[in-house]
Amino acid sequence: VSIIHVPELGNVAAEKVCIDMDVKSQNDRENLTKAHDLVYKLGFYNGVLTVGPHAGKKVQDAKNLIKDALVAEKRAVVYSEPERVVISRSGDECIVAMCDQWFLQYGEEGWRDPILGHVRDTLATYHEETRNQLRATLEWLGQWACSRQFGLGSRLPWDKDVLIESLSDSTIYMAYYTISHLLQQGSLDGHVVGPAGIRPEQLTNEVWDYIFLEEAYPVGCTIPEETLQKLRKEFRFWYPFDLRVSGKDLIQNHLTMCLYNHAAIFPEHFWPRGIRANGHIMLNNEKMAKSTGNFLTLHDGIQQFAADPTRLALADAGDGTDDANFVVDTANMAILRLTTQIEWYKETMEQLGANSLRTGDFNFFDRVFNNQIHDTIRRTDEAYAKTFYRDALHAGFFDFQNARDDYRVATG
Repeated sequence: VSIIHVPELGNVAAEKVCIDMDVKSQNDRENLTKAHDLVYKLGFYNGVLTVGPHAGKKVQDAKNLIKDALVAEKRAVVYSEPERVVISRSGDECIVAMCDQWFLQYGEEGWRDPILGHVRDTLATYHEETRNQLRATLEWLGQWACSRQFGLGSRLPWDKDVLIESLSDSTIYMAYYTISHLLQQGSLDGHVVGPAGIRPEQLTNEVWDYIFLEEAYPVGCTIPEETLQKLRKEFRFWYPFDLRVSGKDLIQNHLTMCLYNHAAIFPEHFWPRGIRANGHIMLNNEKMAKSTGNFLTLHDGIQQFAADPTRLALADAGDGTDDANFVVDTANMAILRLTTQIEWYKETMEQLGANSLRTGDFNFFDRVFNNQIHDTIRRTDEAYAKTFYRDALHAGFFDFQNARDDYRVATG
C-alpha cells in the first residue's frame, strides 16, 4: 500500500530503488543497505504523505504530529534505544536509561534561519565541504539532550541535580577566555582573586550582561564601573573570534551548537567569523594505533626528526577535511633539505664577506628572479591566511629554492 510519495522515486520508493540497484535477493546486503539508506533519507526529507489526516504534509513535519496523536490516544508509548550497539570504555554494552532529561530545541526556524544566512554569506570555512556540512547539519539537527546525570561539567542553572553534557557545554567559553586573566590569578577553581579584584560571588547575571551584552551598569553592583569597563573593553577587543579550529567529526554537533548558542546569546556582530574543520592524522598512509605499533606522538616526532623537519612533514601532510598523512620519509627528506640549506647559507655569507658575489648591472635574470621572489612571498602569505599550510610550504620553501637554483644557473 502506497502512503508516501517521493518526488525522485515515485509512490513505491523501495521497489524502484531495488530495481535500479539490481537487488536480486535479501542476501544482497551491500546494495540493500544502500537502498535502505537512500529510501529513508529521501522519504524523510522530501517525501509527502498521501493518505490519512496529514495527507499533503511532508514526512518530516507529520512525524511528530502522528507520534503525539498516538501517544495521546494511548496507542503508543515513547521509548529510546541506541542507533547501534554502544560499548563503554569498561567493555560493557550500553542501554538507554529512563531518566529525566532536558532538551534544546535546535532547528526552530526563528533561531536557525539567521544562522543559515550567516554560514552562507559571512562565515569563513576555508573549505566548501565544511560550509556544506554546517548547512546540512543546521537543516536536520533538532531536539538535543543537553543534560546528563553524572560526570564532570557545569550544573544546569535551573536544575542543579544534572550537568550540562559535554557537547552542549563549552560552546561559548571563548568569551570567558578574553577576560579570564583579569579574574583568575593562575587558579582554576577561583579561590585566588585576580588582578581585577573581583570575587566569584560578585559575578551576577547582570554583571555578565554588562560585560558581554552591552547592557547598562547594574543597579547596586559592588564592582566599580571602571573595573567592569576594563573587562568589557577586553571582550570587545578579542570578540568576535576570527577562527575556531576543530575536528571534522564535531561539525554535526559541537561546532553547529557553537553557532546556535552564540546566536541565542550574543548580538550578530559577536557571532563567530570563521570555523576550520580538519581531518584526523594518519602515519605512513595508515591509521595510527598503539595496538599495531603504527603510532607517533608529537614529542617522539621531535626527538626522532627535530622540530623543524617535523613541522615540514606536518605541513606537507595535508590541509583539507580529508585525513592528513604524516610520512616518515618526508620528515627524513626535510632533515637533508634543511641541512643543505644551512650549508648554502654559510657559504653565501662567506662569499658576501669576501666580496666575491657577482656585481654589475641589474639585468634581465635579476628582474625575473626579483619577480619570482615577490610572487612566492605573495603566494605564501595568501596560503597562510587561508590556513593552507601545504601550499605555503610548497610556495615559500620548494618553489623559492627552485627559483633560486634557476637564477644561479642562468647567471653562472
